[in-house]
Amino acid sequence: MGHVLGVFLIVGSIVAGSVTGEDPKKDALWVLTFGGASVALLEVTGALGVKLLLQSKLTSEIDRGNTAAGLAGGAHHLATAVIISKNLSGNDLHALAISLVFFVLAQVSFHLFVILFRALTTYDDSEEILGENMAAALSYSGLAVGVGLVVGNASEGQFSGWIPSLKGYGLALLWSLVFYPVRQLLVQGVLLGARPTLRGGPLDEAIGHERNAGLGALEALSYIATALLLAKVM
Repeated sequence: MGHVLGVFLIVGSIVAGSVTGEDPKKDALWVLTFGGASVALLEVTGALGVKLLLQSKLTSEIDRGNTAAGLAGGAHHLATAVIISKNLSGNDLHALAISLVFFVLAQVSFHLFVILFRALTTYDDSEEILGENMAAALSYSGLAVGVGLVVGNASEGQFSGWIPSLKGYGLALLWSLVFYPVRQLLVQGVLLGARPTLRGGPLDEAIGHERNAGLGALEALSYIATALLLAKVM
């Protein structure tokens, strides 16, 4: 499901950004060029990212029927597809080169922010997901998609030169830091009714030990809702 939805997002973005309507043959050429590059990037970077963040055992766990592993893997591929859809489109080689540069920057940023926010939890996300903890999988999935949306939106836009574009990207990327107070203050403090903490706390206990899928879903939706809200103000 993550792959399928991701491909649809990519195709729609490429058609919207690469088709001019002036020359059908050129339009088809650039749609195929950017489309082929995008699908290849989705397969390669999606698989590498899953291995980096969720260990190489994830694929075998999915084959075994581990639903939590399937959810986390699908969400990671969807987040990767969101970033690709925001970056890869155009109708010349110059646009393709710029798109690839910003895609690499966005992927590095995405992985760094996911790793950073995973450090907030006192439980091991990979270990819990491989252990079929659906609550942890929901929490991770929401974070991955939310960060993917923010990073993708930060890297999207008209190229106006390297220095202005990179500066704008860096400033927009700072919005990713808002996921910290969303988790520790909004979800744990306001929605859960517990004392906010700098790290860990009752939310970690509920997800990592009690495996409360409801709270995992609540946390996930809070991340995605925040990312969608930020998309309107970034």
